[in-house]
Amino acid sequence: MSLATDPAFFDLLTGSFHRLLGRPLLPEPGLGPDWLYGEAPFAVLAHDTSPDPLFVYANRAAQRAFGYTWEAFVGMPSRLSAEAPEREERQRLLDAVARDGFVSDYAGIRVARDGRRFPVTDGIVWQLMDADGTVRGQAATFPLPA
Repeated sequence: MSLATDPAFFDLLTGSFHRLLGRPLLPEPGLGPDWLYGEAPFAVLAHDTSPDPLFVYANRAAQRAFGYTWEAFVGMPSRLSAEAPEREERQRLLDAVARDGFVSDYAGIRVARDGRRFPVTDGIVWQLMDADGTVRGQAATFPLPA
């Protein structure tokens, strides 16, 4: 089963967000993995814990923002979502998330597949932690640019 609509991965995304931020990721109770993947009006991405982390999830809103299909996104090093000059700042962000559990009000510049640069504002990046406290990666959400 793909992580796109996998209930266990959905629980990891939404559960870790709620545990760390004290509020739900989704705007209404009862919305599930299909809604988050296909209909959410905000981007959600996640990468694993590899030394050079790889994307494991990108909902359709994230795919539209970055211009990648699921097949192209998943398995791509997440560092490629930022241009080389922005990667140092991105790494500082990820280090802060690892230390503090989450960072909110994140803003930065990201790069789409076609080279177009776009701003990310009001972003939240958090540790993907299962109920036992094991870190499974990191995830991010942000509203789509206008």
